[in-house]
Amino acid sequence: MNEFDLIAKYFTRPAVNADLGIGDDAALMSISAQHQLAISVDMLVAGRHFFADADPERLGHKCLAVNLSDMAAMGAKPTWFTLSLALPAMDEAWLAAFSRGLFTLADQHAVSLVGGDTTKGPLTISIQIAGEIPNGQALLRSGAQIGDDVWVSGPLGAAAAAVMHRTGRVALPPDIAQRCDLRLDQPTPRLALGMALRGIASAALDLSDGILGDLAHICEQSKCAARLELDLMPYATELKDLPSALALEAVLAGGDDYELCFTASPLQRQHILALGQTLATPLFRVGEMVAHQAQSPLVQVFDASGLVVPTPFTGFDHFK
Repeated sequence: MNEFDLIAKYFTRPAVNADLGIGDDAALMSISAQHQLAISVDMLVAGRHFFADADPERLGHKCLAVNLSDMAAMGAKPTWFTLSLALPAMDEAWLAAFSRGLFTLADQHAVSLVGGDTTKGPLTISIQIAGEIPNGQALLRSGAQIGDDVWVSGPLGAAAAAVMHRTGRVALPPDIAQRCDLRLDQPTPRLALGMALRGIASAALDLSDGILGDLAHICEQSKCAARLELDLMPYATELKDLPSALALEAVLAGGDDYELCFTASPLQRQHILALGQTLATPLFRVGEMVAHQAQSPLVQVFDASGLVVPTPFTGFDHFK
């Protein structure tokens, strides 16, 4: 099997949302005058973003899910994506499982693969995704205001616990480890929530590197700071047997949750809680945006007594 046979067998399908998909030098798409185009790209490298022995079907799901999560964070409706693959060898069983996981998720959200590239090399997966947003309705990182509430869209830390387990930092019971593995390997992109938050949220992003680091990006873009309340943080139930220090690290800095973190006026609280019920997605208010004090971190965590909780860890950094 050569490169073109591989593409034809495992990745060529009719493009639902494009004028022209795979088969030419470029894909062709049309977009209405009432919408803006949102574009994002993510690269996943074996041994850095996923374990080298990762289940290929789950990996196919995850590599698309993290891109769909970027669309959710912008309030966009995803429509098309491209896929570039570097493969160390031609493994048809791996390709069949990977493409199955990829297209199962793609079909759930009616998003079409319209092009890409393949080459031989260390296992690397890069997806570029595009979506549509009504003009002027994108969720940005720069719109948070002092006094806004900070929200997250689900319990945090289970994916980080899976990494801790796989790297030997903790030993989870088998049933808990399996549940954490699912959160790590098959995250749920919050697309319906992202689109529903248009006109409600003042700023948003998805949690890929831990809320301490990710929320700081909203603070930087919005020129304010964030105060998180430890008692309000939604710990995943899978963390109950972890040492308290590791559980805190998993929730605040573990990453790989791919939940949405967003800010909104306190006047929207009841609306947001009702939205969570409608979408069957638990939404948790975890803090507020505040004025930034010189020499203070952009994001601080406080306990019930109002004391700062030490956080000697930070969000994930690829080059640290």
